[in-house]
Amino acid sequence: MKREDLTEKLLDIKRENGWSWKHICDKVGGYSEVLIVGAILGQMKLTKPQAANAGELFGLSKAETAMLNEVPMRGTGTPMPPTDPLIYRFYEMVMVNGPAWKALIEEEFGDGIMSAIDFDMAMERVANPKGDRVKITMSGKFLPYKYYGASGNVPEYGFKEG
Repeated sequence: MKREDLTEKLLDIKRENGWSWKHICDKVGGYSEVLIVGAILGQMKLTKPQAANAGELFGLSKAETAMLNEVPMRGTGTPMPPTDPLIYRFYEMVMVNGPAWKALIEEEFGDGIMSAIDFDMAMERVANPKGDRVKITMSGKFLPYKYYGASGNVPEYGFKEG
């Protein structure tokens, strides 16, 4: 079975049972809803105990359960640029605001990147009389570029210089 086939099977079971993502996340446990849903959709991996919980919940075989604990091929299944309107808006946010985010991060931290691996994300609904808002909070470790071959009094990493 391919990972994409397992994802479709899990989504079919979710639909057939009328389960919410919250229900599934509560049963799998241990991580944020974004990560667990990402794992069910084939983009993240679960720990062995969490994969066992998901396997029990979904009635999976041993091989299917083990697949939830394998490192997936991330980023597959979404064309670039994205065609889904909601996902495209995230792409648009990065295209429009990315250069400003880059400039501000570099000014504050130095030459480097925000990790998408050592990373946390939370999503919440914020009530607003003009229409509820989606609030997404992202926190990634700053990773300075290493300047290889540094010698003498030359900085080895791209931290912000005083």
